[in-house]
Amino acid sequence: MAKVTRDDVARLAGTSTAVVSYVINNGPRPVAPATRERVLAAIKELGYRPDRVAQAMASRRTDLIGMIVPDARQPFFAEMTHAVEQAAAERGKMVLVGNSDYLDEREVHYLRAFLGMRVSGLILVSQGPSETAAVEIDAWDARVVLLHRRPEAIEDVAVVTDDVGGAQLATRHLLEHGCAYVACLGGIEETPAVGDPVTDHVEGWRRAMREAGRPIEGRLFQAPYNRYDAYEVALGLLAGPRRPPAIVCATDDQAIGVLRAARELRIDVPGELAVAGFDDVKEAALTDPPLTTVASDRPAMARAAVDLVLDEGPRTGGPHRERLRQFPSRLVVRRSCGCA
Repeated sequence: MAKVTRDDVARLAGTSTAVVSYVINNGPRPVAPATRERVLAAIKELGYRPDRVAQAMASRRTDLIGMIVPDARQPFFAEMTHAVEQAAAERGKMVLVGNSDYLDEREVHYLRAFLGMRVSGLILVSQGPSETAAVEIDAWDARVVLLHRRPEAIEDVAVVTDDVGGAQLATRHLLEHGCAYVACLGGIEETPAVGDPVTDHVEGWRRAMREAGRPIEGRLFQAPYNRYDAYEVALGLLAGPRRPPAIVCATDDQAIGVLRAARELRIDVPGELAVAGFDDVKEAALTDPPLTTVASDRPAMARAAVDLVLDEGPRTGGPHRERLRQFPSRLVVRRSCGCA
């Protein structure tokens, strides 16, 4: 069968190819509702499929949004990616995802690859304070929105959670249960990074402990963000002579590892150990016991990131463009903290 063209659609609809283009692309000129209905009916009857490659070549932009995450296997990043995909679909866009695996070179690899594809914009969940990534973004003059993390080196618009305030909420709540003190399972960085959520979670823990007049020396422990390595760290911590009465974790994945270690060591949670996490991944409600954690509005953050990355305003912050969209955190109380 001969390929159906835009001319065929225009002929059947009784209009011009330009009007057919306006209907397909939702602009740039308005189309009368009756005419639009005729065009859509002709497209359906003929089975016309727009040539997206040709459209991208003409406009020098695709209907794609690039998204780079550190590790989509981790529940938090998986759920955030899904939220971005849904928000992009509402705007008629699709999402390409790349995993940086917490490596500068892989982050830059995907930056170059996606920007070379002429994506409509790029949403970056950065793996760290990458100077190389900042140089690459400036070289392409790319429209980039930072999500979840705001590295100091990159000046583009950021959509983040109130990480400090959320960690304060969780720590205060554990202290209100009568715990003598709360230990913190932070990240693996020895030097705090500006704009890093885990750094901010640790800072929130520090502030809450100091407000309560509790010392923090020797009560911050380093652990990778995933549950498997956090489990190994927790085994050593909980089996030792200085087992804490409560632990606030920088991520839910770490907290899940702590709960597994406690169960293996026959430590009652929350009777002998109170635990709280951060992120409120869906699995947090299904742990044993269900995990008290800190949540943010991921769908709203995803919509904000997509809207900003498709915005036609100036690329970086200015008098008419927000540099930072911060969403509030809220405490989700379940049984791991000691609440009924």
